Amino acid sequence: MSTINLKINGAEVSATVEPRTHLADFLREQQRLTGTHLGCEHGHCGACTVLLNGEPVRSCLTLAVSCQGAMVETIEGMEDDDTMQSLRDAFKSEHALQCGFCSPGMLMTARDLVRRRRACDDQQLREALAGNWCRCTGYLGIVRAVRRVLDANS
Repeated sequence: MSTINLKINGAEVSATVEPRTHLADFLREQQRLTGTHLGCEHGHCGACTVLLNGEPVRSCLTLAVSCQGAMVETIEGMEDDDTMQSLRDAFKSEHALQCGFCSPGMLMTARDLVRRRRACDDQQLREALAGNWCRCTGYLGIVRAVRRVLDANS
């Protein structure tokens, strides 16, 4: 067992974890932050995307012990984030939500894209979101929603 100290959504956390525990499992099982979803558990689907020191990472591939001293932000920590609120509103307006399983990871990735203000056409936008799989929407609504927020912020 290892003790880790980190910040999760702005709160100081100290916990004991097995060295093999992935960040996603730690967040879901020990911290009860179930907005981080586990899909493929191989880093392909993006459902587990969180921010680690401000950068999007696949929490199913990140060991919790490697987050010692780090700052982790999950979808639950984005309640007062203006960019995230704009994305949530756009996802709703553009019908980019169906089952919702991919939504937390998709929103975290989209937020990173918008915050970096990458100028991109729709093909580049699709490529930027390619690491997040959605099995329900066909991506049209997702692309329109992210495009709406990108355009509003440029």
